[in-house]
Amino acid sequence: MLRASDVRAGAAHCGFDLMGLAPAEPLDPAPLRHWLKSGYCAGLSSMRLHLDERTNPAAMLPGAKTVVVLGIPYDKGPSGGIARYARGRDYHYTHRDRMRALRQCLCAIEPGLRTYACVDAGVAMEKAWAERAGLGFIGKNGLLVTRTHGSYLTLSLMILDAAVDAYDEPHPRLCGDCTKCLDACPTGAFPSPGVLDARRCLAYHTVENRGRVPLKLRDKFGACVFGCDVCQEACPYSQGDLPPGDIRQRARALGQLAAAEIAGLSRERFAELASATAMRRIGYDGLRRNACFSLGATRPPDAAPLLAHLAEDSCTWVREAAAWALGQLGGRT
Repeated sequence: MLRASDVRAGAAHCGFDLMGLAPAEPLDPAPLRHWLKSGYCAGLSSMRLHLDERTNPAAMLPGAKTVVVLGIPYDKGPSGGIARYARGRDYHYTHRDRMRALRQCLCAIEPGLRTYACVDAGVAMEKAWAERAGLGFIGKNGLLVTRTHGSYLTLSLMILDAAVDAYDEPHPRLCGDCTKCLDACPTGAFPSPGVLDARRCLAYHTVENRGRVPLKLRDKFGACVFGCDVCQEACPYSQGDLPPGDIRQRARALGQLAAAEIAGLSRERFAELASATAMRRIGYDGLRRNACFSLGATRPPDAAPLLAHLAEDSCTWVREAAAWALGQLGGRT
């Protein structure tokens, strides 16, 4: 058995600002199965795979006893076209680097310890485990909300095949009657509190969607180019002055550009600026496509020449988005 105090000290030493411990007992699979059955996963077909592993730690690590949930905050910063979590270094790298260090730390204390670690690219349900481990609570926007950093943090977890001498209590849900996040969503992407329909979510369409973005959603883009922070910004727990985020997640140059600047990037400049950031996920053409939708939704009149140029782009995604945006400006060139 490990001492909880040793695990906490190790996590802090390795750079995790938030950490919680939960016994590795299975989660209730019913909410996930209902979400999938309702079609809310949109094009995220991988969510339909490995359902047992998503809710049962022992299916990922035989003999699992403990789930260690780890959090790294990022800066609140000003609103912008790039979601705050994506403005700096790709958080997957930061979590993985620090989890490797934490594993070494724990194995030095308990030789032979077996672990399974993952960020959100894996199959574990980090937010559900974070709530169970006392880091925060799942808000009506489906995000983990903490008392210290609001929802401005990223999560990873490490499953251990050893118990600890003390576990954290699950965090109570504190939304009460508040519905500010639901009311703020520009596309009405929440069919019920805590349930997200990705088919209507701007974060899904700007980060994951490699297909056609529905016409009815395009004029809702607003400033969004990669991700969407609207429901976070509306949450009372994310208001006011929050502690600074992790230095490795501080905004880089690409994360601070306006939509027109992103739409006009050369491929070479994108490759330079996007290196080691989450924005590589949607790629050069995908990010420019999104920027065109944003320009069409916000209708800055000085964007017409740029959009007219992009309407002749070699990429079908960009051409179609630019033509739509130009139409929103009345076809002006």
